[in-house]
This record gives sequence, structure tokens and C-alpha cells, in this order.
Amino acid sequence: MVALGAVIAILLGFALFYGLKGKKKSIDSSMKSSENRTCKSDSGKSTDIIIVGAGVAGSALAYTLGKDGRRVHVIERDLRQPDRIVGELLQPGGYLKLVELGLEDCVSDIDAQNVYGYALYKGGKSTKLSYPLGSFNSNVAGRSFHHGRFVQRMREKAASLPNVRMEQGTVTSLLERNGTIKGVEYKTKTGEKHTAYAPLTVVCDGCCSNLRRNLCNPKVGIPSCFVGLALENCKLPFANHGHVVLAEPSPILFYPISSTEIRWQNLHLSCFENCYRSPGTFLLQVICVGIPHELQTAFISATEKGNMRTMPNRSMPAAPYPTPGALLMGDAFNMRHPLTGGGMTVALSDVILLRDLLRPLHSLDNAYSLCKYFESFYTLRKPVASTINTLAGALHKVFSTSSDPAREEMRQACFEYLRLGGVFSSGPISILSGLNPRPLSLVLHFFAVAVYGVGRLLIPFPSPKRLWIGARLISDASGIIFPIIKAEGITQMFFPVAVPAYYRAPPVK
Repeated sequence: MVALGAVIAILLGFALFYGLKGKKKSIDSSMKSSENRTCKSDSGKSTDIIIVGAGVAGSALAYTLGKDGRRVHVIERDLRQPDRIVGELLQPGGYLKLVELGLEDCVSDIDAQNVYGYALYKGGKSTKLSYPLGSFNSNVAGRSFHHGRFVQRMREKAASLPNVRMEQGTVTSLLERNGTIKGVEYKTKTGEKHTAYAPLTVVCDGCCSNLRRNLCNPKVGIPSCFVGLALENCKLPFANHGHVVLAEPSPILFYPISSTEIRWQNLHLSCFENCYRSPGTFLLQVICVGIPHELQTAFISATEKGNMRTMPNRSMPAAPYPTPGALLMGDAFNMRHPLTGGGMTVALSDVILLRDLLRPLHSLDNAYSLCKYFESFYTLRKPVASTINTLAGALHKVFSTSSDPAREEMRQACFEYLRLGGVFSSGPISILSGLNPRPLSLVLHFFAVAVYGVGRLLIPFPSPKRLWIGARLISDASGIIFPIIKAEGITQMFFPVAVPAYYRAPPVK
């Protein structure tokens, strides 16, 4: 009997053991099934990455991640062709990024114009500043175009991939659970509410983002506004060049946006409101006098038609809150003054960097490890992004008129410095073009301009007044550039290798 009881006990033990093991497998299977469901939208389709916004950054990211085999769900508020007067000039550095992404054909068949440099005007004098393109293929140049046509081509390219789903909808909120972003809630164009889940959500919904407040410290500055017109059937004095007129009271830009249209922009609309009740009157009586005579007839015609467009000049340094499951990109993350046309170059550079960081990863499920890994993204992007941001902010302040003699002398010194040619023009223009975005080169050239301005004041006969203005010039130059650099982050901008996040390795599966 004892032996029989022992046998029965052993058999019951085996049954209990295998039963619990089977139950554990069932529980594990159920948990995995639940986890898989969290990476699906209401439609039931699995997604690796959700991208909010299909502008330049969102479309480029969707395409490159789709090419890498990721399942991407793009949610864009309005899939119709955008109609904006910003994002119309892609610098050569940005074009090279476009080529690296395989998107260079997006500037084909949209009547885009090659841009080979700038012409700078001040006080009846002019100088031509060409991009240093000698070491590149003949097709490498800047491109200018209608922004909407360019974005629409990028959307079409991304949507052509079978694993990229492009959907029109308005994202209303990020779905957060225990401090981790799990997906988004959005409304379709018919007003239906839906949810979408993915291990990673990338927010790049533009300058007016309603989601970034959860992911960064959004210190948005609006130093001024600008007004734009499209001039028709006229020729620029220097073909295939952007034209910058250092006019009173603020800089003026001209650049081609098609074979028959030239965009005119004045970068400080607030002066209109202060001086004249009618901006059109101000354009005709004040601005028209300072522009090249070849463009005056077309400018008057465009002004009289009254099709003026305005936009705020926004700037915002990147100040992210590292958040598991989410990442910010594009203008939702970082903005700079539009004077130098560097926004798209920064966005495309960020897309390439993120693509390269994601390539070694087979799984994106470990949100906390991924968040730690993405700290390297914020550090690695800094030298390029901060150089372009700083140049844009500094040039805007230098080129804007001022009643301060030292500031006006700085403006004149900048113009004369660029007219010297050689390294004095090729150096700054290579930074502006995105071909050589090195922070140290920017600072050296900026203070070289200041020193050159002091030299102009003191030669041939220094006087106490000129010495005082020279000292003020150096002080003003420091007051312009150092606050911008501080906002960008001195260590990350100049010494990224000293930041621990620079060395983040991909998380181990």
C-alpha cells in the first residue's frame, strides 16, 4: 500500500508539474499576444513606427525607414498639396542629403531651379558669392521650388512603398502608459476617432505642433514676421542665384521658385505696421527704391495685385525631454530664422542620423533602452544643426538695420568682408550652404568680420570716437553670437565627444 501511494504521489507530481508548465506557456503566449496587439492600429495592421506629420522631415523619414523594411504608419493632418511661402530653397548640403536618402528625383518634374550661390547688394554696390562646388558632381547645387510641389513628390515617393501607410488624420494626443508613449489617438478626415500603436512614435508635425509640449521645453521665439510676393516674367540680375539686398529697414530676398516666377521676401514685416497703415504703400514708396532696377517693374506689378503672404519668423532651440517610446524631429523639435534657408538641410541631416541609429536594431520593443540610446541622437546632431541655427540667428541680427553706429558698422563690415573674395567669401558661404557646417569655422569667421570692422574704423586715423565704436562693435558681436551658442549648448556644439551620450551603443536584444 505504501508503494502504491508513493507511485500515485509521483504521478500526481508529474501531472501537476507539466500542467503548471503548460499554464505558464499559455500565460506567456497570452502576454505576447497582448503585446502584439499594442503594436496594431484599429485596422489590425502591425506597425513598427508611427510618424506624425508628412512634411519634409516626416516624408523623408517614412521613405528611408520603409526602404529599410520597417512598417511605417504616417498620419498627416492634410494630404493636399501645401501652399506655403517657406521651405522653398534647399541648400547644396541639403541636396546632398537628399541624394543620400535616394530622394533626389523629388526635385525633378516640379520646375525646380538650380541655385549656385548668392548676390549681395548694399548701398549701390554688389558682389557675387558662389557656392564652393568644384569638388562635386555637376548636378550638385542648391534647388529652389514651390514648397508644396516638393513635399507632394516626397509623399508620393514614401507612399509608393508597400510597407508605408499614409493616412489623413489629425493626431489629438499621445497615448501614454506608465511614462511610455505607446501610440497616438487621432481623428480621420470624416471625424472618426481611432488609435494607433507602435513601439516608436516620431512627432514631426511642423512649426505649430500641438504635441511637442509633452516631449520638449518649447521656447518658441517670434523675432519678426516676413511678407512674400511672387514676381512673374522677370529675370534676376545674376541668373540662378539668390539675391540679398541689405536695404532699409530690413533685408530683402529674391530667389527663383520656377522658370517664370521669382519669390520676393522682406524679413521684418513689423516695420510696415510701425511706419504705414498700408503695407502696399510702404512697399511701393520705400522698399521698391532699394531693389535692383531689373526687378522693379515686376515688383510694382505684383504689389498692385495685392497677393501678399505673411508668415511669422519662428526660432526654437532643441530642448528635448527624453521620453520612452517617442522622438521629436523637424520644425516641431528645432527651428531657426529662415534668412539662410537652412531648415530643410537640418531636417534631412537628422533623418539620415536617425536612420543610421535605427539600422542595427532588429526590435524596438524595449522603450527604455531605446530612449537611452536616442540620447546619442540629440548629441550627434548638434554640430551640424547648431552651426546652421547659429548662423541664421546671427546673420538676421547683423543684417537688420539699427540706429546704433556700432551695429551699423558691423553690417557694413560683413558686406565688405564677403567682397574680399577667396577664403573670406568661400568660408562663410560653405557654412551657409551646409557643405561645411563646422561650429569653430563659424565663430572664427564671425569674429574675423568684427576685427575687420574695427580695422576699417582705425585705419588710417584712429580717433577716440572710432575707438569707442570699435570697442562697441566687438562687444555687440559677442552679444549677438554667444547667447545663441549658449541656447544651443556649448559642450554639445563644440565638444560632442565630451558628452557621455555620444558613445551610446545600440541596446542589446
